[in-house]
Amino acid sequence: MAKKETVNLIDTFSEFKELKNIDRSTLISVMEESFRSVIAKMFGTSDNFDVIVNPDKGDFEIYRNREVVADEDLEDPNTQISLSEAQKIDEDYEVGEEVTDAVDFLSFGRRAILTLRQTLSSKVLDLQKDGVFTKYSQMIGQIVNAELYQIWKKEMLLLDEDGNELYLPKSEQIPGDFYRKGDSVRAIVAMVENKNNNPRIILSRTSPVFMERLFELEVPEIQEGLITIKKIARIPGERAKVAVESYDDRIDPVGACVGVKGSRIHGIVRELRNENIDLVNYTNNISLFISRTLSPAKISSIRLDEENRRAEIYLRPEEVSQAIGKGGLNIKLAGMLTGYTLDVFREMDDEVETEDIYLDEFSDEIEQWVIDIFKAIGCDTAKSVLAISREDLLRRTDLEEETIDEVLAILAAEFEDEA
Repeated sequence: MAKKETVNLIDTFSEFKELKNIDRSTLISVMEESFRSVIAKMFGTSDNFDVIVNPDKGDFEIYRNREVVADEDLEDPNTQISLSEAQKIDEDYEVGEEVTDAVDFLSFGRRAILTLRQTLSSKVLDLQKDGVFTKYSQMIGQIVNAELYQIWKKEMLLLDEDGNELYLPKSEQIPGDFYRKGDSVRAIVAMVENKNNNPRIILSRTSPVFMERLFELEVPEIQEGLITIKKIARIPGERAKVAVESYDDRIDPVGACVGVKGSRIHGIVRELRNENIDLVNYTNNISLFISRTLSPAKISSIRLDEENRRAEIYLRPEEVSQAIGKGGLNIKLAGMLTGYTLDVFREMDDEVETEDIYLDEFSDEIEQWVIDIFKAIGCDTAKSVLAISREDLLRRTDLEEETIDEVLAILAAEFEDEA
């Protein structure tokens, strides 16, 4: 039996000395603490024991220190040794001296050994968890590469090089992402949770920070601090706008980020599943900045309401669709990038303008509650409604598409009749 338990203890040391993310001194401390915990349970105290652990060799030594007392004064065999017993070890021992002798831990029995293994396993597991939590807490916002291990409906499980589990939720995956088991996945560390000392590392590929880190990898001027990414607005997998600024007048920030023949930005676009990226030269002039974000549309004029962070954008009718973009993406991203609510208005030629008509005069064709909603967004007349794009009307009134189309048809017909 003793031989078998010796093998078990050596196996225990072998397991623990192979652990990663735990330094040697910490491992020795944990092992000593575990031995002392078992000894204290058996003898009531471990203060008079010396525990020497050598994880490199997979062995340990335990020594007990006891005071020599007269045979008749022996009260605690754990901390005291009778003079007659001490002199069996060395005949020169006298009362009051200290005897140190080696202790065979295996002699404590099988239960003590099992308790030691359980205590060690528990403490080392806690150390591992603390190490993983600390490591990834310091890596939030950094890119990691991990191997895809398993795909579930709501998330993917990945393993890093140390075998730690990382999670990529469906909501943090780009719509065009497609991976198979064993593939290498690149993402940023978005969040680290620690519930009941169980760290859970959450990754993201949809975060604007992921795009920012990719630019840092591809564009040396960003790494060197010559170009700064001021802000990123993304609709993952669809389109993004990136505001960049250069601290060196000789460097064109947009051109530097694109690279010769698109060499730099192409790698980022591929990683992001062909996400369309618009680079915008940043400026503190908010009107100019808004104009740049709405490119390729050419803006006629802008009226700013800085207090409420709103902007009225006036464009020629043929420019409106470009400003809004397919599915409204262009104006939506422009608003996200600038932090302003952008309202688009069609600019009409004075030469072709005819007399306007108040909306109330259409009450026989348009229900009054619908008219009241248009008034609430500042449209009192027919032309004020027609000057706003259909997409903006849908967004600002929250009316059904059929209702908007019906109103626009009624109002447009009135001026066609006049013409």
